[in-house]
Amino acid sequence: MSFSIIRLIPGDPVLHLIGERGASEETIAQIKKNLGLDKSVVEQYLIFTGNAVRGEFGESIVSKQPIIQEFKVFWPATFELAFFAILWSSIAGVILGIVAAVKRNSVWDYGAVSLSTIGFAMPVFWWALLVIFFFAVTLGLFPVSGRIGVEYDVPYRTGFFLIDSLFTEDKGAFFSALKHLVLPAFVLGTVSLALIVRVTRSAFIDIQKEDYIRTARAKGLKPAQVVFKHIFKNALPQILTALGLAFGQLLTGAIMTETIFSWPGLGRWLIKSIEARDYPAVQAGIFYSMLIIIIVNFLTDEAIKVVNPKLRESL
Repeated sequence: MSFSIIRLIPGDPVLHLIGERGASEETIAQIKKNLGLDKSVVEQYLIFTGNAVRGEFGESIVSKQPIIQEFKVFWPATFELAFFAILWSSIAGVILGIVAAVKRNSVWDYGAVSLSTIGFAMPVFWWALLVIFFFAVTLGLFPVSGRIGVEYDVPYRTGFFLIDSLFTEDKGAFFSALKHLVLPAFVLGTVSLALIVRVTRSAFIDIQKEDYIRTARAKGLKPAQVVFKHIFKNALPQILTALGLAFGQLLTGAIMTETIFSWPGLGRWLIKSIEARDYPAVQAGIFYSMLIIIIVNFLTDEAIKVVNPKLRESL
């Protein structure tokens, strides 16, 4: 599918590469030969499949850099953004979900569910523009785009600017990287907030109906003990499942957010690759996204086994 979809999009990578200046037929033919585009689609597919099995995707048509090297550059930016997005949305989502379940059919319940639903229903591009206009343009609290101020030169060590900036003598680099991270992480986190709220609320409501919860309350346990010692513990596997799904989506689905905030991550890289008809980059981007989803799902299952040993045999 990754091989076929990009080739169904109208456009020629060679024509995009040479630009408006144009070139002779001989030059175009030579470029196609160098890129392996002169072969039939079947031959190209067999070559692509053979390389993909070995984890090789060749070089980018545009940058002439190995795909794996580009991935290593852009991946930390996406992970850093997704991590802080899922961090705030999971904390807020669990709290709102618990409040909604404990105060069921109250103004707290309706307010929490409505707030999360609005955040989910709001188109990302529109929500991002509103956030930029209010917090960046009107109030001037945060920068509009990028990962760090242009006045800072952060040496590349891990690719995570919040970590790499700590190795610089100028500590202002860390706060600059942190300020650049706030708005895109906030916008991206609203996507998963609704899912976490609804799953937490539903899990709490179901568990509250169990006999052992009634028994715990009949023994005179405090409401906080019932909620956190009994209900939350048994609802945790469902919450972790939602967090795993949301985190996987954030790692691979931040295209719109990264594009609007000019965040140099995998999503923006993939968009630019599609626009340039950069076949190797798009194919690798889809493959890596699939791999990330598999890894996140595996780690989520392992985490669920740790918090609930009874599920080890079933998983």
